[in-house]
Amino acid sequence: MTYKKFIEDYLGKGLIKEQRSDVKSAEKLILRAQKDLQTAKANLTIDEGIAYAVAYLAMLRSARAFMLLKGFRPSDGYQHKTVVDFMFQFLGKEFKEIVELFDRMRRKRNIFTYEIDISISRTEADNAFDTAVKFVNLIKEIIRKENPQADFGF
Repeated sequence: MTYKKFIEDYLGKGLIKEQRSDVKSAEKLILRAQKDLQTAKANLTIDEGIAYAVAYLAMLRSARAFMLLKGFRPSDGYQHKTVVDFMFQFLGKEFKEIVELFDRMRRKRNIFTYEIDISISRTEADNAFDTAVKFVNLIKEIIRKENPQADFGF
């Protein structure tokens, strides 16, 4: 699916809405994602499930920052899935693997959040944290290339 077709399709289905591109809001989301990464790291030895969920949240926030810069936001009851789909479309084949990990983490976090007897291992939590760090840094790099004035607090 082409970029244009994806946008038309998702706008038509009400999955995304157009919004003015907003560097300042994107910066705030990235700063929050960085804080989420600190929180996830601090929880690795306390609660693997929470560390996993917060690592995923860091990825979600940074992906939403990317969407904001592109002039869109998710707008339906499937917001997390919509954000992942958007990232698949815009990051392309070069970053397919990390976006697939983002999608797997989305599904696992959902199960962890809503099911009763699910646990997250320390290895899963460590891997989720590592993936989240890579993903957030990737999004920061992309944002900086497109918006050199972006400021992430350093």
